[in-house]
Amino acid sequence: MSVFKNYIAGEWVAGTDANRNVNPSNLDDVVGEYARADKTQAERAIAAARAAFPAWSQGGIQARADMLEAIGNEILARKEELGRLLSREEGKTLPEGIGEAARAGQIFKFFAGEVLRPEGEKLPSIRPGVDVEITREAVGVVGIITPWNFPIAIPAWKIAPALAYGNCVVFKPADLVPGSAWALSDIVARAGLPAGVFNLVMGRGSLVGEAILNSPAVDAISFTGSVETGKRIAAAAVSRLARVQMEMGGKNPLVVLDDADLPTAINCAVQGAFYSTGQRCTASSRFIVTEGIHDRFVKAVEEKLKTLKVDDALKQGTDIGPVVDQSQLDQDLSYIDIGVKEGARLAIGGERLNRETRGYFLAPALLTETRNDMRVNREEIFGPVATVIRVKSYDEALAVANDTAFGLSSGICTASLKHATHFKRNTQAGMAMVNLPTAGVDYHVPFGGRKGSSYGPREQGSYAREFYTIVKTAYTMPV
Repeated sequence: MSVFKNYIAGEWVAGTDANRNVNPSNLDDVVGEYARADKTQAERAIAAARAAFPAWSQGGIQARADMLEAIGNEILARKEELGRLLSREEGKTLPEGIGEAARAGQIFKFFAGEVLRPEGEKLPSIRPGVDVEITREAVGVVGIITPWNFPIAIPAWKIAPALAYGNCVVFKPADLVPGSAWALSDIVARAGLPAGVFNLVMGRGSLVGEAILNSPAVDAISFTGSVETGKRIAAAAVSRLARVQMEMGGKNPLVVLDDADLPTAINCAVQGAFYSTGQRCTASSRFIVTEGIHDRFVKAVEEKLKTLKVDDALKQGTDIGPVVDQSQLDQDLSYIDIGVKEGARLAIGGERLNRETRGYFLAPALLTETRNDMRVNREEIFGPVATVIRVKSYDEALAVANDTAFGLSSGICTASLKHATHFKRNTQAGMAMVNLPTAGVDYHVPFGGRKGSSYGPREQGSYAREFYTIVKTAYTMPV
């Protein structure tokens, strides 16, 4: 089996060893072997990006826009192929994988347009005869470190704005799912970017990630991953005054009030909590339900979960694919056990499933009769596991929803305009959903949260310029 190489300074380069990428739906299916870079190769990539930055950041914007447009067009033209690869290596169902690939293409096309819309202002000075210009310039070399759960969309929404605003990129994808990242990088590499503008360095975080984090030649780091790793990255970046942008965990609440439309609430709950195997930072992990609808809601969720097909991600009709690997499966099962020991009732699911192929299949689990102080309601599980918390009123529901160290996404199901309006204003989250799942956001609007969920400027949409550009104020006195 040939090894997929790293891309450094415009060339495909062999690694120091290789990583075997295995299909979580079928452990006998090897997706491919992907080169792992070491510290020296990561430093070469950083140096190449630094050398390419002056010309790229000051080059013509039409050429830059055309390159991003070409990348987006190729991704969209190949979305079925790329989606199949994604589902095969990460475990999303095929429709979800194709949808994610399409989103990556749309993101590149959006930022191709942003290249041609640079913001700026020209103002009069308070001193007569002096002009003031306010412009934005590229930051420099950006280190991009991405997680395994969205292996093409998250890289796209970091790489596309970085390139659009004139930065150079050193990209380290998750070691667990290098296939989609390599396929995306191959498309980027063929789009005509000058050597060094974009670099792919696959490998372990302890080597490649640390090299990016600690290099004085890396001006900014955009990271998505765990809170623990995020805190360490933030500390290291701030210590050398590098920019840092981080998206981390979530413990997202879905509030269901007595006046909610029950079918809508069930759809929001099941889609938000269990699809993509619950492996989304925006997944609904806490259902906070008022007393009048609680029992009907729980019963309806149980009945819906019984109808869902858990199987090979590539099979037609599969609703939920496998957990990504053994470590994540062990974590999910451990939290289910912790919840039961804390006093929760395992209403349905939670057992490992056997299918035609060896894989990490887990029946979606619903834990009821929980309290918000239980570990299953305080800590991110990151799997197809949701809890139910019974409350007496809207006010109590809002208080419980906000009683968390996280603040990424939150939702409410209600027919009350009063409660919906109040919730949007008072939920302590970066994104609020009314009668919609907490997971699922558009590509052209800002993405991010509060508290332990996010740090630094927002991602996506025009707000991405806040991280990938620096404001310059210039004064001119004609003579």
